[in-house]
Amino acid sequence: MARWSKAIIVGLIIGILGMIASLLPGGFALEENLGLKLLFRLRGEKKPPSDVIIVSLDQASVDALNLPADPDKWPRFLHANLTESLRKKGAAVIVFDMMFHEPGPLEQDNLFAQAIQHAGNVVLCACLQKKTAPLTDKYGKNTGELIIERLLPPIPPIERSALAIAPFPLPKVPVKVSQYWTFKTEAGDAPTLPVAVFQVFMFEVYEEFIGLLEKIAPSQNMELLYDKDKIIKNRWVEETMLILKDLFKENPLIGEKMIEEIQNSSRLSSHVKKKRTLLSWVKIFQGPNSRYLNFYGPPGTIQTISYYQLLKQNQKSAVKQRQIDLSGKAVFVGLSESFRLAQTDGFYTVFSQSNGMDISGVEIAASAFANLLEDKPVQPLVLYVHLTTIFLWGILLGTLCFFVRPILAAFSMITLIILYLTVATIQFNKAGSWYPIVVPIFFQLPIAYLGTFFWKFFETNKERQNVRRVLGYYLPDKEVNRLAKNLGDIKTNIQTVYGTCLFTDAEKYTSLSENMEPKALAGFINKYFEAVFEPVRRYGGFISDIKGDSMLSIWATAKPDTNQRKKACLAALDIPKAVEQFKHISDNFHLPTRIGMHSGFISLGSVGAMNRYEYRPVGDIVNTASRIENLNKYLATQILVSQEVLHEIDGFLTRKLGEFIFVGKSNPVTVYELMSRVEESSTQQKELSTIFTHGLNAFYKQSWEEAIKAFYESIKIHKKDGPSSYYLHLCEKYKANPPGEMWDGLIHLENK
Repeated sequence: MARWSKAIIVGLIIGILGMIASLLPGGFALEENLGLKLLFRLRGEKKPPSDVIIVSLDQASVDALNLPADPDKWPRFLHANLTESLRKKGAAVIVFDMMFHEPGPLEQDNLFAQAIQHAGNVVLCACLQKKTAPLTDKYGKNTGELIIERLLPPIPPIERSALAIAPFPLPKVPVKVSQYWTFKTEAGDAPTLPVAVFQVFMFEVYEEFIGLLEKIAPSQNMELLYDKDKIIKNRWVEETMLILKDLFKENPLIGEKMIEEIQNSSRLSSHVKKKRTLLSWVKIFQGPNSRYLNFYGPPGTIQTISYYQLLKQNQKSAVKQRQIDLSGKAVFVGLSESFRLAQTDGFYTVFSQSNGMDISGVEIAASAFANLLEDKPVQPLVLYVHLTTIFLWGILLGTLCFFVRPILAAFSMITLIILYLTVATIQFNKAGSWYPIVVPIFFQLPIAYLGTFFWKFFETNKERQNVRRVLGYYLPDKEVNRLAKNLGDIKTNIQTVYGTCLFTDAEKYTSLSENMEPKALAGFINKYFEAVFEPVRRYGGFISDIKGDSMLSIWATAKPDTNQRKKACLAALDIPKAVEQFKHISDNFHLPTRIGMHSGFISLGSVGAMNRYEYRPVGDIVNTASRIENLNKYLATQILVSQEVLHEIDGFLTRKLGEFIFVGKSNPVTVYELMSRVEESSTQQKELSTIFTHGLNAFYKQSWEEAIKAFYESIKIHKKDGPSSYYLHLCEKYKANPPGEMWDGLIHLENK
């Protein structure tokens, strides 16, 4: 099976497992409990809109006004005074997140009711009968309790005075509060407190909203909706919202058309706030009955002022010093403490503090209203987008882990986590888009990393065992281990592999052997080979054959591998250095060494007959490498390589020397001189390569004068530059006897 096929299969498995985990009830619960919390923490505190203020019934007010600890027992004339104070300060809507279902002193109840009626913009919270239902998971284990709402309105005088009355049910600990209802189905689709407050707050653009609705749906009967003043006078806020809810439910296209009209309105383009709130208003009726809360931060993030500060008669009070502007604001009044010991109305949320401090119910209501005001709720991805994200992420992880080594894969995974969390956090902060976190990072990523690690481990181990089983009979263990890493599954004695063959040949060896005793010659040549072998072994090659003063080494892999060819080139460059060092420890006996290299598919295995076998490469690649090495004699060069060796590798200074057809062969071989590593190359070498290349190009164009000039310049740079002298001779020859129109630039060699 091809490597890419295996990688894609792994990716598909990881993607499918991720989708399955996401669709399981437990998967989504983890995303809500852990993933959403992580996104909030990464985003950090966010500035809430300035149109929302909380007046807290806190311990400081109890102490300052000498009141009972239970806010339900506070004198209602204080609430009347607070309501009147807020009205005078220009509050747009006043919200009491308190229960007034028990009567108090009649005079005070009437006084409070009169203040509410006089203000004309008070929204009260309907009391919920305290009936609880257990919450259990799929195994029947109790996970908490939920307060079931049974609407109980405030006492009649106060109920009749309020502009609107709405419930705001929330689950208690250990259930984490992450959502709220916009319309409560169990209570007759009654609008909840944040939605009712938003309706009242947006009465200033009500006529514009109704105008847009009439434009989109002129055939609808909306007589009851036209007169805003009549709605306010008769306190028909809830009824109006239910009519609109039914209208949008029965005609889903109305909401889509209104959103399109608002977004394309040139008149609203300069009124960003109005445009945003109109869009939010439409989405309230168009969307689902529950939304995820986009919390702004830990308890106290929304601007909060103590109850007593607004009632203090002393003009030198903190209120005067702070000069809090309440004009046009939505003011929420309710229990909200700044320290845990006094907190009695806290709810467990993503921003609950480690010391036990929770966000109060009134702050959650204010947060929900602020979300509506900004049109920025937390929005989970649409299911198909969610699943597509999980699936593609799985394919990416599986493919990456399959192709990358474990250590590099680990760093890659860390980089991907950072990148994914950064993108998810930016989208969460910008638009409230909730990308999955738990499944991609804590489920898919470990499975991808460990799964591919063990897959490759067992696959590689199987290949190594196969290699050892076949080759262990006639190769040393060290060589078997090296081949096992590269050859793959060996099923026969001879395998076709991709190899880079490196031939070396020592000059002056014949004359040296004639003048040296056999024993001394043997010691000398052993030390010579020791020097030549070292770079080969250091760069992962192995010695295949030795004949006289020549050596054949190969770098073999199952498939073409740029890394192995690069190692072979590095070894070729280090061999002359090793020979030069050997010269200094061998009484200055010098054997200049020529090198030739070629790459391609070869047969590697047992060669021989009867009881004599050798493990060696066989094929045209081996023969061609030998011919390339021999070409050094004609070009007076030291290291020559074929184009196949240099394919897709970099980091070396080379120069093309031409296309040659060796004796007995019909296919040309493009030959390069391997000059040095790029970082070690000299200015002279670079100039020589550039000028020579210019001359060679002129040679191919049959511009003999231009080529001759270039090759003369090359010789000026390097007086002993063999290739320049060789081509200079050819150019002069062709100048005198042009090769003809059919000449293809190939150089036919006459000798081996």
